[in-house]
Amino acid sequence: MDLRTPVTPLLAPAPALLRAALDASAEAVLLCRASDDTILLANAAATELLPGLVATGGALARATAEQADSFTDEVAERHLHGRRQALDADHYAWYLRDITEEIRRAEAHEAEQARTAFLAEAGRRLSSSLHQRRCVRTTVELAVAHLADAAVVVLPTRHRQSEWVRLVQGEAAEEGTLRDKVLGEVPGLEEALGGFPPIPSRWLDASQVPAWLLPEGFGPVGALLVTPLPGNAEPAGALVLARRGPDAVFSAEDEMLARIFAARAGAAVSAAALYREQVDTTAILQADLLPPELPQPEGVELVGSYQAAKDALRIGGDFYDVFGPTEESPETVIALGDVCGKGPEAAVLTGKVRQTLRALRLVGSDPAAMLTVLNRALLGSSRQHRFVTLVVGAISRSEHGRVRLELATGGHPAPLVLRADGTVEAVPVTGTLIGVVPQILVRPATIELAPGELCLMYSDGLTEARGGATGNEQYGETRLRDALASCQGMPGAAAVERVRQLVSDWVHGGVRDDIAMLAVRAPARTKLSLMETGGTSASPFAIDATRRGRRRS
Repeated sequence: MDLRTPVTPLLAPAPALLRAALDASAEAVLLCRASDDTILLANAAATELLPGLVATGGALARATAEQADSFTDEVAERHLHGRRQALDADHYAWYLRDITEEIRRAEAHEAEQARTAFLAEAGRRLSSSLHQRRCVRTTVELAVAHLADAAVVVLPTRHRQSEWVRLVQGEAAEEGTLRDKVLGEVPGLEEALGGFPPIPSRWLDASQVPAWLLPEGFGPVGALLVTPLPGNAEPAGALVLARRGPDAVFSAEDEMLARIFAARAGAAVSAAALYREQVDTTAILQADLLPPELPQPEGVELVGSYQAAKDALRIGGDFYDVFGPTEESPETVIALGDVCGKGPEAAVLTGKVRQTLRALRLVGSDPAAMLTVLNRALLGSSRQHRFVTLVVGAISRSEHGRVRLELATGGHPAPLVLRADGTVEAVPVTGTLIGVVPQILVRPATIELAPGELCLMYSDGLTEARGGATGNEQYGETRLRDALASCQGMPGAAAVERVRQLVSDWVHGGVRDDIAMLAVRAPARTKLSLMETGGTSASPFAIDATRRGRRRS
């Protein structure tokens, strides 16, 4: 069968009705004689599909020679599909169909699926980390896998330098820094970092790419694409894509895909940068708000413990602080409090309270007076509906190794005292919440600790810790008293650690609220000191006879 030969004129006598019927069909039809494969009739659709019936590539001829039932081939830049159908013993027909558009639609659908899968993978991988450098590395890895032969991410300029990360297909990622003055050597890079719309790839001269942008051996850059990485109010960087080879090009679809990807990468890099800033800010807050290293005044043992509900932040609403003696007063002033709220807002208020107390300590050491002035300071703050519960104490040494402790509270749980005989008693102090009403009521008390005795101040996060068998039962003051009683004879650090561990066991390690403890202990006396003083001293729960009564302000 020779398809290079036009239809023979012998077909002219074909019945007009048959020709009209075949010409009415949208499908190309070739009516052939079986004995010699001669084309007897070609309808109008076949003539239009194959002008002159010239078969480039010979697919129809090969299919006819091989007695194949069908074929698919490209003819004159069109994709054809042929189907052979026997009509009788002497005749058969080829039904031809142009499937070019079907193939294009299938290819477009496949390309769209690939783009969707790529963007889904990019979203999943980029959102899995808040580490900025890891996000940048992921960006170049994805870009090289799907968009280009080489990818470079350049971060915004800081201190006249820009960090960059580069990846070339088949090689390991590299990173370094650039001076800002060389950024202009890369076409479109300064514009991208400046937040301007991306320049089309066809407008960028790939031959102007500086040698330092890509490693040696990459070869000539055939196509260059530079697009911003959109961030929060300003670009998070710029993405530079390069394809090697003289015929390389970025199509309009490639550029659109690269920009969509860059938007997602920019959001991830920007979020990671913001997270790093928050971490740095938190570190600064921690440096000022975390409980201080406790001094050890002569003849007094001080032990503190602080556990925030959110370990990631490590700052919260509970706090304690110690203020040393001044020239005017030899007492050591201690404070433990719980501010309203959680998280950063509580941390800010904590800082305000601690700084106010520090300033008040410079002019006095009277706990009740300090609470009164602090109350006025909080009420005068621009932020309302913020209050604090607080216990303040002034420590001084007494005779025979005793420690004298003057205490005042503002809406805070009363401190507990562990006596030498193992009994636990609450200090009879009461007071109004600080920062709620203009006038507060404070009933202070003064106690003495004999050698080996301990006074524990704590936040309500300890007694309100929920756990136990049901997981929702509060630890409570009764259990706290029992836990403290079991610490009889222990050093202060061991006693505080034991209480902390018992509470942690109660809540199964899941602390839901801040817990702060501050213990004041009179060091136990040695055998030599007892011999020198003639024996042990009685240790009543001594409320100072000169104790002031009810105080209003």
